Amino acid sequence: MKKLLIVATLAGMASIAPAAPPQSTAAKPLPISIDGLPIGAIPQQELPPSGCAAFLWSKTQTRALVAMMTSDPAQIRFAPGGTVIDLVRVGQSGPGERGFVSATDYVGGDYRVRIEMEIVTRGDLTDGAAIPSATMRVDHEGHDSVIVPVAGLIGCG
Repeated sequence: MKKLLIVATLAGMASIAPAAPPQSTAAKPLPISIDGLPIGAIPQQELPPSGCAAFLWSKTQTRALVAMMTSDPAQIRFAPGGTVIDLVRVGQSGPGERGFVSATDYVGGDYRVRIEMEIVTRGDLTDGAAIPSATMRVDHEGHDSVIVPVAGLIGCG
């Protein structure tokens, strides 16, 4: 009987407890600098309707989506100083998979980006591949070059 009374009392208290405040639906701002580096995070990206995309996350103390490469059109999207920009592919070399190769160069404005990556096909990934290890070198005219360790996935629509 005491057990039933305690349960009933707790149930009654729960019904008069104040409601939790509503969750904010505003998106958190993306970092304009990741771990002091001159690149920021990019917002969530969609797979292209055709072709493939490679999504790269920083492998620094702070994990963030820092780049997306597409095979068609051949470009990279990243955020130097927190401003999202697209650069076009100007060169590539090495073995590849799903429209991407082990070394790719992109250029636009006063930026040059080189991605060097290991592409691994795995049985548990359909329509894609893993990028367990990669580097993203960012050259900005008049500034120091930065090399960021990254890793990611290739997905195809």
